[in-house]
Amino acid sequence: MVLWFLLLIGVMIVIHELGHYWAARWFDIRVDTFSFGFGPRLFGFKKGETDFRVSAIPFGGYVRMTGEQPGDAGADDPRSFQAKPRWQRLIVVFGGPFMNLVLAVGLLTGLFMWRFPKTPPHEVSGVVGVVLPESSAARAGIQEGDRITRLDGIAYPSWEDIALKVLSSPGQPLRVSYDRNGVEKETTLVPEMDKRDGIGSAGWGEQMEIQIGGVQPGMDAERKGLRPGDVLVSIGGQPIRSSMKIREVVKGSQGKPVDIVYRRAGKTQTATVTPTEGELEGQKTWMIGVQLEPRYVFVQLGPVEAVRESIRANVKSASLIYQFLHGIIERRMSPRSLEGPIRMAQISGEAAKEGVISYLSLMAMVSLNLAIFNLLPIPILDGGSILLLLVEMIFRRDLSLQVKEAVLKFGFVFLLMVVMFVLYNDIRKIMPMGG
Repeated sequence: MVLWFLLLIGVMIVIHELGHYWAARWFDIRVDTFSFGFGPRLFGFKKGETDFRVSAIPFGGYVRMTGEQPGDAGADDPRSFQAKPRWQRLIVVFGGPFMNLVLAVGLLTGLFMWRFPKTPPHEVSGVVGVVLPESSAARAGIQEGDRITRLDGIAYPSWEDIALKVLSSPGQPLRVSYDRNGVEKETTLVPEMDKRDGIGSAGWGEQMEIQIGGVQPGMDAERKGLRPGDVLVSIGGQPIRSSMKIREVVKGSQGKPVDIVYRRAGKTQTATVTPTEGELEGQKTWMIGVQLEPRYVFVQLGPVEAVRESIRANVKSASLIYQFLHGIIERRMSPRSLEGPIRMAQISGEAAKEGVISYLSLMAMVSLNLAIFNLLPIPILDGGSILLLLVEMIFRRDLSLQVKEAVLKFGFVFLLMVVMFVLYNDIRKIMPMGG
């Protein structure tokens, strides 16, 4: 787990710092140090005037340029950072997040040229496949088979649109129109706050075919012959229209055997599987030992279409990140939705086990998150430096050294508080919940 996490953040750090480095070299700024990690130098090499090094603390990196701050040694050097026009300095600062954006788009483009998931042509978008008992969707009167035709002003939303809206709207009333057997109905849905993750939850799921993505060795599903690729038809006599239905039935079985009907190579087969109690994300639950995934039809996209779909996917993800941050600021969402390094190590290990596609998809998502986080107007981050440069460009004069130092100190303290909070948050998420 730690190895996969270090590889993940290692790529992110190197790509980010290369953006700063290449932009600095383009404008003939002297770069003294290119460091992977912080703290004491462990090893490295010198190329030209730059010391390329690996430092002791691997959680980050930096590019140190001559005269980066007013008062630094070499600030009067014509090749120093401060000697360059502000617009050039702004591009150098923006170079890091820009490279993370390029990596996010590039990774998904490559994946989509290899395997792009499309829902089967007979699937209808926005159909509810499961409604959990006593959930906010159940209280709103939504039933399995209802098709969402409008959600908070969005006409005929995809389930991705529905999920994003619910995740970012805990406690907020949402007007929902739906079609039930040809009759248009309306209701109000109020997503609940997920106490563990701090995001909105409605207790419903999309109707789609579900197949087995992987089988856990030693569990009863493997012993009874279930294999990856099997399409699940029913469980415990109930038709399967969502993975949530499977989890609901298995959890409700309390360890009693359940009958599973599945389809393999066009033939319908049956297996009786006995759930065993295990731990998932720090909580005790019943499981049969299968990884579930939607059944997709995979196609290979051409380069232009792959880039277009990659940009679309990244814009969607960026919109979700913005909605999360906006929701936290407005106190509609809990900061518990933030993930820190411990959870990221856990997630990267799980993604590596699932395969190359899952791991590269996670890498693209983390790269996008890193770009957006670094562009936030927080002192000490790239976004804070960009904001200060824009202020100086507007007023056409440098801010005083005292003001810059005060801003950096505030940014450092704020960032330290954020790090401490996400570490606490990660530990809380992985610890078993009492009660």
